[in-house]
Amino acid sequence: MERVTDGIHTEPGLSKGKTYRLNLVCAGSGSAQLEFVPANAGSKAAVPCDESVVQQRITADRLVRINVDGAKGATGVIAWQIDAL
Repeated sequence: MERVTDGIHTEPGLSKGKTYRLNLVCAGSGSAQLEFVPANAGSKAAVPCDESVVQQRITADRLVRINVDGAKGATGVIAWQIDAL
């Protein structure tokens, strides 16, 4: 769990060739932006801070960096979890 103002900036140790599901939930106000580096098609997603769960599939073909940054004025916390599929 991270504060929206701090965001999430991580390079999880994923096994090459495996598929994972990233689950994000933001509780508070405003929104955040999810982005993967290197960027893949559909790699950006809005994360509303209304306790909705946002899911994104990840195929670990190479090192992946996950960035989630709060929009200006956003407050609250972001919880995240990565599950192998």
